Amino acid sequence: MFKQVKQLLARSEVFPAAERTPIVSIIVIVYDMPSQAQNTILSLYADYQQGVQAGDYEVLIIENASPNLMDAGFIASLPGNVRYILRENPEQSPVQAINFAASQAAGDNICLMIDGARMLTPGVVKNLILGHRLHDRAVVAIPGYHLGKELQQVAVQNGYGIEAERELIASINWPENGYSLFDIACFSGSSAPGFFLPNSESNCISLPRDVWVDLGGYDPRFDLRGGGLTNLDFYKRACEFPGAQHIIVPGEGTFHQFHGGVTTGGEEEKVTEVYRDNSKEQYRKIRGQEYVCPETNPVFLGQFPEQAQRFLHYSSEMRTSNPDWIN
Repeated sequence: MFKQVKQLLARSEVFPAAERTPIVSIIVIVYDMPSQAQNTILSLYADYQQGVQAGDYEVLIIENASPNLMDAGFIASLPGNVRYILRENPEQSPVQAINFAASQAAGDNICLMIDGARMLTPGVVKNLILGHRLHDRAVVAIPGYHLGKELQQVAVQNGYGIEAERELIASINWPENGYSLFDIACFSGSSAPGFFLPNSESNCISLPRDVWVDLGGYDPRFDLRGGGLTNLDFYKRACEFPGAQHIIVPGEGTFHQFHGGVTTGGEEEKVTEVYRDNSKEQYRKIRGQEYVCPETNPVFLGQFPEQAQRFLHYSSEMRTSNPDWIN
């Protein structure tokens, strides 16, 4: 498989460059999750995303090498606005892969998806572009969800896994019914406060190229396996960037698929707790303080599909019941 992918990469005509500058470059980081990443990429195709054309955006798949690479046949079939790059000697943290990908991006705006196992709803790309048209320093964030009725780090203890999730996805006739992902999901931990209280991160965050440059990208000091709190750190710095307008798209979402990840994959609970403690300690050493969610005055953009209404009600109740919310 590894040899097949390398042969594909040598054929540059398989991955032609965009004929015009994309409005947004969407970076997807992949490691040891071939089937989940394939679902994610399918949900970024122009025939799935609504209200956009392939020339409006590009997708950069950066796969950090593992024993389980994405399918070579799938890679060969990628449309012209999707590029694939294999990194043969990756670090344990995804930070370097993200920063490398940004250096390869052609778009005016850069969207980061640090976890390649997140399926998207059909209006994500359209609303990223609309957000950037609203403000020249828009930081556009898509809320996050877990597939399943409870957080996956909890569900896995009750028997939830890849096969159960495949059945769950099949039950909604995906990808034909993209917004039905809301029907089989719950808020992720980082989005658990709902739309109207501060969240700790977004796994689909887009910002102008010049803001990315001024921020210096992701901080390479976050070198723990999985990146520790690097995504939370970047989200906070981006949302609080001087002159930035934080924009939330509550009617769209990214949906985490189970894949044995460092925080949701069912590792022994004690090991997971140590990892989280180490991540928080590393953040304190780098930033000199505890992590707290960014405090912003966001603009809410987009439409609410019927399937997302229950999350709107939940968010309103959370805001009402926590008038003095503190991180």
